[in-house]
Amino acid sequence: MPMEIEIQSSIKSYLEKTTEAASLAVFRILFGLLMCVSMIRFWYHGWIEKLYLVPSFHFHYSGFDWVTVPGDWTYLLFVIAGLSALFVALGLKYRIAIVLFFLSFTYIELMDKTTYLNHYYFVSVVSFMLIFLPAHVDYSIDANRNPALRSSIIPRWSVDCLKLMLGIVYFYAGLAKLNTDWLVNALPLSIWLPSKADIPLIGGLMHERWLHYLFSWSGAIYDLSIPFLLLWSRTRVPAFIAVVLFHVMTRILFPIGMFPWIMIASTIIFFSAEAHRKLLSYLPFFKACDEDYNPTIKAPSLFTRAGVYIIGLVMFVQLVFPFRHLLHGNNIYWTEQGYRFSWRVMLMEKTAYANFKIVDSKTDKTFYVQNNDFLNSFQEKQMSTQPDMILEYAQHLGNHFASQGHKNIEVYVESYASLNGRVSQPYISPEVNLLEVSYSELCANHIIPLKIPLENNQEGND
Repeated sequence: MPMEIEIQSSIKSYLEKTTEAASLAVFRILFGLLMCVSMIRFWYHGWIEKLYLVPSFHFHYSGFDWVTVPGDWTYLLFVIAGLSALFVALGLKYRIAIVLFFLSFTYIELMDKTTYLNHYYFVSVVSFMLIFLPAHVDYSIDANRNPALRSSIIPRWSVDCLKLMLGIVYFYAGLAKLNTDWLVNALPLSIWLPSKADIPLIGGLMHERWLHYLFSWSGAIYDLSIPFLLLWSRTRVPAFIAVVLFHVMTRILFPIGMFPWIMIASTIIFFSAEAHRKLLSYLPFFKACDEDYNPTIKAPSLFTRAGVYIIGLVMFVQLVFPFRHLLHGNNIYWTEQGYRFSWRVMLMEKTAYANFKIVDSKTDKTFYVQNNDFLNSFQEKQMSTQPDMILEYAQHLGNHFASQGHKNIEVYVESYASLNGRVSQPYISPEVNLLEVSYSELCANHIIPLKIPLENNQEGND
């Protein structure tokens, strides 16, 4: 009992600690501006039409089948996301803006599983967290307009939770690299880097095996150590320089969109409040609170108290959810069951082929599907490497041809896949009617096991 009281007292004491609002204000401004640029960039490159409007079929996340592409209204979703992100950066109608951004961005993310990226998921999680954080009480239009809102201090947990979120992303990405392919065989970097031989200055080194191992090992060490180095004031500056160099290098080598800039901007939150104040001094658009204005934190409102529990739940989920693949007991890189939403970043090179066969079970009449009649090239590439998407697509084909009057339909797939340079092998059992398979059964019974395991990837070295 005394132990329980001591723990409760420690938690209460921590929740009462405060810090300056400048740290959260910088995070809000940079996050909002980057998200606004992301929406403009997506529109500018024509990806709205290419990824959402042209395809006649879209893959769904489990439980989100109700999320559909709203036709030309998709452009409005991007307008809402972009404008709300700008309002977040300005701190204008902040609570409404961050809710609108979270809802619109997450809806866009859920419209097609094909477009999943770790940093999209990161943006959704962080924008949800920001709903409950007082990121607008200083250096914002809302604070400038409303003296009752303004405060130069905020609860310390509201900054620490973002540091923890970033720490999870990095550290879990590092844990995922502790496998034989990455450390012993330098895969998949030994496959990817030689294709970058045309890069100025360093391109000639891209075929060197020692460089493949250097990048693999340094990447793992970087991910595992960088959260701790950023937390310690003595190593913070060199650690941040490493963050910048690491993400700039990955941006040069790989087409990973806004992810490097998002991570560089986010890690600024590890710096002191004084550093954030200095940074904000270059933004004359915003007016800071006087140092003696609201010198003590206000009594927490019901919304703030609820936010503590909600953010705590989010952190718990982020700590536990990435390990769900352990429940399945299979090769996560082959089956990909539990792979998404677990902060596994650029860990595999997977190529595959999937040819679908429609069979009339009574007459044995057979015909093959032209995938490009239903999917764009990007969707087909992603589908063929991911068993759950193969299953979903097969069941879509069954429904499609049934609606056209075909009877006694069965759907089979002839598929082959290669993981990290291994010899291509059969992937999904060609003898299984996929219309009779549920997702829970798929990995256990119908994915052909990987013949060359991660621990014995000799072919991957050729």
